[in-house]
Amino acid sequence: MTEPRKNLLMQNVIVVSAFLNGFVIMTIELLGGRVLSPYFGTSVYVWGSIITIFMLSLSLGYLWGGRLSSRTPDPRVYASFFGLSALLSLPVIFFSEWTMTQVFLAIEDPRYGSLIAATALYFLPICLMGMVSPYSIRLLVSSEEHSGRMAGLLYFVSTLGSALGTLLTSFYFVLWFEIDTIMWGAIGALLLCGASVMLVHRLSIGATTGELHDEN
Repeated sequence: MTEPRKNLLMQNVIVVSAFLNGFVIMTIELLGGRVLSPYFGTSVYVWGSIITIFMLSLSLGYLWGGRLSSRTPDPRVYASFFGLSALLSLPVIFFSEWTMTQVFLAIEDPRYGSLIAATALYFLPICLMGMVSPYSIRLLVSSEEHSGRMAGLLYFVSTLGSALGTLLTSFYFVLWFEIDTIMWGAIGALLLCGASVMLVHRLSIGATTGELHDEN
């Protein structure tokens, strides 16, 4: 595999991963309303809490992802964002009822109860998903003159993924599937992104090693 082909393959995987990451973020956010509603209702307080936590998580993820990307960017680190965010999303499936019960019994006010519950369930995984965008840009940028174009491309595909995730989840997924089933699909998509990045990275290393052997 030639160097341009290796770079193109990795670029395509990163772009698709950024798209799916945006898709998953909005899918999980929309499901958050349904997860919290049996305990805290569906008022504007609940949605305000969910949106606040997601925005805060993403903003910190952008900040930390940008700082990490300022060092030598590594596809393995990038892949770990997806694996860890998938792992940290599992409590939404397995422990959401227990978590909300404890919060509900401890905090009577649905405003602060929903805020605490949303923080406990979503802060960490969404923060890691937020780290994907700045790190994606750093992996794609080969020179300063290309940085604006690549940043625009990444924000376009990520936002497009968010829009489609919002539409498909709200119009179809919640009608066709149970919440846990949709969450498993979101987790599977994150794991697929991480595995794809690692696979392409290893193929690239293997091809490079083979070329060095051939030259020797």
